[in-house]
Amino acid sequence: MTEITRETIIADILDEHPEVAPFFVKMGMQCLGCPSARGETVVQACAVHGVDTDKLIADINAVIK
Repeated sequence: MTEITRETIIADILDEHPEVAPFFVKMGMQCLGCPSARGETVVQACAVHGVDTDKLIADINAVIK
């Protein structure tokens, strides 16, 4: 995975880059192992948790590069 986008599935991100899990925990996703949480896209999770999607993506991409 070269870059995270709004449509990237959270499970795909965490499988390849577990070091970014704290970003999701900080936004309120306490159950990252739950099937519903892992199956969401970044934009879906941000909408549910009231997080700025573009900022989260930029922050995660800065860490994984």
